This record gives sequence, C-alpha cells and structure tokens, in this order.
Amino acid sequence: MPELPRKRSGKDQYFSRAVAKALEALEVLQAGDAPMALGEVAQHLQLSKASALRLLRTLEASGCLASSDGGKYVLAPGVHTVVSTQTVTRLRRAAIPRLQHLNHQLRETCSLAALFDNRIEVIAVMESPQPIRMSNVVGHILPPNASSLGKAIVAFQTEERREKLLRSYGMYRFTDQTITDRAALEREFARVRELSFATDLEESVCDGHCFAVPIFGSAGEVGAAVSISLPKARERDSDHREEILEALRSTADQIAADLRSD
Repeated sequence: MPELPRKRSGKDQYFSRAVAKALEALEVLQAGDAPMALGEVAQHLQLSKASALRLLRTLEASGCLASSDGGKYVLAPGVHTVVSTQTVTRLRRAAIPRLQHLNHQLRETCSLAALFDNRIEVIAVMESPQPIRMSNVVGHILPPNASSLGKAIVAFQTEERREKLLRSYGMYRFTDQTITDRAALEREFARVRELSFATDLEESVCDGHCFAVPIFGSAGEVGAAVSISLPKARERDSDHREEILEALRSTADQIAADLRSD
C-alpha cells in the first residue's frame, strides 16, 4: 500500500511540544483504569521522570489533575469531556485519509470507533460506493458483545474496564449468532487478543460480515479500532478474508504511526 503524506505538526513554527505533551498526558491518564504513578506516566510519554514530574505538577497546579498521598495522579473532576474531544480530534485527523484510501482500495464501508469512558462509539465512516452495502453511522454506540469494532477494543481492556463497558451497554441478542453467554464472550475476547482482529459474522445484523483490528498505542494500549463491513454474499473465500484483514492491519499500523508523529 503506498504511503500517504503525513501531517507534520511538529514542524509548524507555532507548534508547542510542551502543550502537546500536556494533552497527551491527560489522554494517558483518562485511558487508565486507576491512578497512575509518575514512572508509568513517564514511560507512556517517553519522557524522563524529571520532565514528567514538572509536567504533572503543572497540570495539577492548573486544576487538571489531582494526586493522592501515594504520589499517583488522576484527572480532576470535569476534565474528561475536554480530553475526549482532543483525543477524537487527533484520531480523526490521523485516520480519515487512511480510511479514504482503504475505502477506495476495497470498495466496502470503512469505520473508525473510539473508546470513551463507558462506551464504544463510531467517530468516522466512509460508505461503500456500491448500491448494496453495509452502512454505519457516526455517533452509533456499539455493542461490546456483538460488533467487531466493539470486540476489537473491549478485548484489550482490563477485566474491570470490560465489566464496566458490558454493564453500561448490556448483553443484548441481535441475531441467533450473537454471543450472550459471558463465559463464551470471554473466550471470544481471548481469541481477539491472540489474533489481534475481531469478527462480526451476522452477530449484530443478519447477512452482514464485519472485520476489525485494534489500533495500538505506543505502550500497547487500545483506545480505537478500524473496520470493514460488507454483505455476507460478497465475501468470496478465505483468501478474500485475508486480503481484507491485511488491508485493515496496514491501515491500523499507519494510523498508529501518524498519531505518534503528530
């Protein structure tokens, strides 16, 4: 797949690396399921502990963070919405050119979903140009037990975060193929972690097949995923499925690289 030009924010004369790192720190702390120690944050940000400490103390003094007696940091109340907006903006900016390329390559519907505090939500869609197609809608909340995007993200969360997401949405049956047994769903999540892709084979809608791969962060965390959806009748064979998965993996890797260089 040919490389697309990347946005070089760091070359802009008005770009502030300190501000960018501060926003990244807020994103890291939001993605965590528990207060984070200085060393953990420094590792995620690829900063020395001294530099990370200055950053965290500044954010704390500004009212963005709170610290515990044990020296661990969490977002201050009311900051989550700001961080989510920033995260989604960066993700969409990096992903949309890649989704357009994928859509042109496979001529099927491409979607991008992101992890929020208590849900998985579609944040970008490129519809298939074909008259018979699988559709998606920006803003759609995805079932964590049935959609490929939901499974691709939820599978890589901690047990506590998975439980929160499943409780928030519920375990609904959409078709005869939907997984509603908790033990079976945990086995499905284990399979997704092992293979690094998820499927929805008529689990959320009859006659629809969807495939999704996670977008890994620099520390291996997953807060987003990208998918391809198509009518079941248009999936030709195992070679075609592998072609789809390979294109998805390449797209996810490129989005992750663009986010790191943003």
